[in-house]
Amino acid sequence: MTSIQEIKAREILDSRGNPTIEATVFTDNAIGIAAVPSGASTGIHEAWEVRDGGKRYGGRGVQKAVQNVEKKIAPLLQGMDVTRQREIDSLMIEKDGTKQKARLGTNAFLAVSLACTRAAAAEEGKELYEYINLLAADMPTITYLFRNS
Repeated sequence: MTSIQEIKAREILDSRGNPTIEATVFTDNAIGIAAVPSGASTGIHEAWEVRDGGKRYGGRGVQKAVQNVEKKIAPLLQGMDVTRQREIDSLMIEKDGTKQKARLGTNAFLAVSLACTRAAAAEEGKELYEYINLLAADMPTITYLFRNS
């Protein structure tokens, strides 16, 4: 088993200069890092990012999302096998409890999920694209996540 030892998050600026979240997942033998750019569209059916509001960065800061990762998501996932992507994603969805991921924030979910994927790929000695190909071979997982989002 390749267990998640620690999850950290921080606010960074994306390529457009917008604040976004970066997550780092530490396992027994690997590290996965992922940042998710801010979404440009804001349709009513889209998953929601958690933003800070206020004056800092015009209200677009992500310190609340960073806190959600470190205080709510990290304790939930610590000790889990990082290669259990479906369970990791399902636990985050369940913990949030909203259809549009409004409590914890899609920005927090995606950063952690992708960081887990990167760490799992490193644990398995595979390139990210090779590891994602293995995950994609399990299509019911992908269908399940989108159908229940």
